[in-house]
Amino acid sequence: MTLAQGLAFAIVTVMMALFAWGRWRYDLVAVVALLAAVVVGVVPPDQAFKGFSDDIVIIVGSALVVSAAVARSGVIERIARLLGPYLVTINRQIIALVGSVMVLSAFVKNVGALAMFMPIALQLARRSGTSPSSLLMPMSFGALLGGIVTLVGTSPNIIVSRVREQLVGTPFGMFDFTPVGSAIALADFLFLVFGWRLLPRDRKGAPSMDAAFRLEG
Repeated sequence: MTLAQGLAFAIVTVMMALFAWGRWRYDLVAVVALLAAVVVGVVPPDQAFKGFSDDIVIIVGSALVVSAAVARSGVIERIARLLGPYLVTINRQIIALVGSVMVLSAFVKNVGALAMFMPIALQLARRSGTSPSSLLMPMSFGALLGGIVTLVGTSPNIIVSRVREQLVGTPFGMFDFTPVGSAIALADFLFLVFGWRLLPRDRKGAPSMDAAFRLEG
């Protein structure tokens, strides 16, 4: 192993440890790791920020903009308000929430799709007495699974498409991932409908910031 390789592995190891520690913001850790790689000479200075001009960054950023636009339009809240009276049991809630997140994640960024439905899930949990963990973790899995159905659902698909274009001259199409991705997503969706029972449901959340700063007592 060369010195440059050792320094690169050391920076990545420290970066992952800081990610796991969770004390610092993830974006701050990533920027510090990049600057450290530049300082030790692993990354050339003229190449340090070249990735921000890559098409993949633009595509992911555009997907997040579309997700934010859909969220601010109020369409999701209106649909949830109409279906709310029927989602009285946890099985119905999981089917509706996970299914919706999974379908939406196939066409917008999966992180944005999950962010749209998280407030709705918390409202349903509060009204019905359902444990939020029983809804949020299946929704997280649903967002990941929905993202593998199309090209734009998740960033790795876009990266793989770029590599394929460089190797064979032709990138993946929008729905080239769909036959395999939809089969995997459907199988895992059926598992999540019943597998939520394996999740812990007796954990209590920490007090809110408002409750923590009440000094009357």
